[in-house]
Amino acid sequence: MRPSRILRDVASRGVAASIKVNFSDPRVVEMAGLVGFSCVWVCREHVPMDWRDVENVVRAAKIYDMDVVVRVDKGSYSDYIKPFEADAAAIMVPHVTSAEEARKIVETCRFRPLGNRALDGGNIDGGFCRIPVEEYIAASNREKLIILQIESPEAVEAIDEIAAVEGYEYLLFGPGDYAHRINKPGKIFDPEVLAARCRVEEAARRHGKKLFAVGAQGTPSELMQRGYSVINLGSDVGHISKAWQEVLNNFSQNIQESSSYYAR
Repeated sequence: MRPSRILRDVASRGVAASIKVNFSDPRVVEMAGLVGFSCVWVCREHVPMDWRDVENVVRAAKIYDMDVVVRVDKGSYSDYIKPFEADAAAIMVPHVTSAEEARKIVETCRFRPLGNRALDGGNIDGGFCRIPVEEYIAASNREKLIILQIESPEAVEAIDEIAAVEGYEYLLFGPGDYAHRINKPGKIFDPEVLAARCRVEEAARRHGKKLFAVGAQGTPSELMQRGYSVINLGSDVGHISKAWQEVLNNFSQNIQESSSYYAR
């Protein structure tokens, strides 16, 4: 089984670099791999990505030894384990609000003795039945990652209990949804939002959890000191939109300058 690039990069240099990919075209994922990202974060919560898309982006990422993190639908156990069976390196579960929910996610996603995940082994993560079952179970429990998103006041109030649950690796504070929940939409750096983020960071440190940074202020070095070992560096749609806007603005500026010249 392929070892996690995230875990290897964190072990070797302390941090892994992520990029969010909204487009389900595997060519975009290949571009991220060529650039050298540790992982891409793809989404089934907000993006029309089907299971065939997930399989294809994972294949594209593996060409460049890059991990795929799949933000899952909140639903049945199949929604949680199918990304792993497609050989994604990690799942991200949105809107976790309680320790009980965190325990159920671990129970669903980990093989015994850590949980009670349904056992197949006939997909690519199990080498299509070519990996011995004991090796498959051990490697899956060791190399596959679970990321829980904390995005509401209810979750922040319960963060110590959530962080204390064993069997998962990462917490991710979602500032956008948190700001929306407290009636401050878009104000992800509001003092109240930053205070909530700080509570999540402190709980993670107390209970030995790693942190995945999204919309977090600070240099990579500062974020690492606060416990972040995966840092997301924006998204394909965000960077493309910004680049296209700059190209068009430059074009428009050149047109205005040319018009002024010929008007003389």
